[in-house]
Amino acid sequence: MSKQIEQARRGLSASELGHVDTAAPERAPGYVLLPGDPNRVEKMAAQWDEGAKLYALSRRSAAAVGTYKGVELGAWSTGIGGPSAECTLTDLAARGTHTFIRVGTTGAIQEGIRIGDIIINDSNVRLDGTSHLYVRDEYPAAASYEVVLALVQACENLGLRYHVGTGCTCASFYTGQCRTSYGGYRPSHLDADFADLRQAGVLNFEMEGATVTTLSRIFGKRAGMCASVVAQRITGEWDETAEGEYNACLAGAEAVRILTEWDRKKAEQGKRYYFPGL
Repeated sequence: MSKQIEQARRGLSASELGHVDTAAPERAPGYVLLPGDPNRVEKMAAQWDEGAKLYALSRRSAAAVGTYKGVELGAWSTGIGGPSAECTLTDLAARGTHTFIRVGTTGAIQEGIRIGDIIINDSNVRLDGTSHLYVRDEYPAAASYEVVLALVQACENLGLRYHVGTGCTCASFYTGQCRTSYGGYRPSHLDADFADLRQAGVLNFEMEGATVTTLSRIFGKRAGMCASVVAQRITGEWDETAEGEYNACLAGAEAVRILTEWDRKKAEQGKRYYFPGL
């Protein structure tokens, strides 16, 4: 596997390539869900058809490969934050994945968004700390419109309550998301930052979306994200309900099924892009 990756990266040395997880399957599915939490991988696989294979990867990461309604897909945990997501995404791209859907949890910062709702971020404010090392700050963290549409259709198919819009990806759980940190540490600008993001219509805080979408776009891949709301920052609620996580995971799998169908139609019609009426 390391030799194949090296060839794909034009003969870079082993030290430049870095760690290659030999416990992972040599070939990854074309469509992969990206949960942060490794425990979520097994929960995802339980929603698929029987026979999904689970993998225990290095550094307590996890992966699964199987089918959902007859469509092949995978799930790979990314861990927390941009640097960890970068490692997983880069490795998967080398193993053949072309479509990534981050499936996670998030905190809402607008009224009218309930605990357990699904947020589909079509774009993200890039405070992730990783994508800036790839490209200048003005480059957008934009999801593929096809993935966004598929996630919307998936939520409609499943009867889920959802919201679509811009999120904010942070490199910090506490001050980065305008929370007070240990010992009451709270920089004076946090209140203004929170108010400004809300005024700009940003829906939520999370920690991986911008890295996944920005790097995927640079790599020529397709990506998007959905997340279940576990924190409502306006009301102060926090509730990691199993139902919300279950729904987000199922929406991701259903979106893969939809994308697979759209991709088949594009191939049959000789079209590069999906559009309504194809």
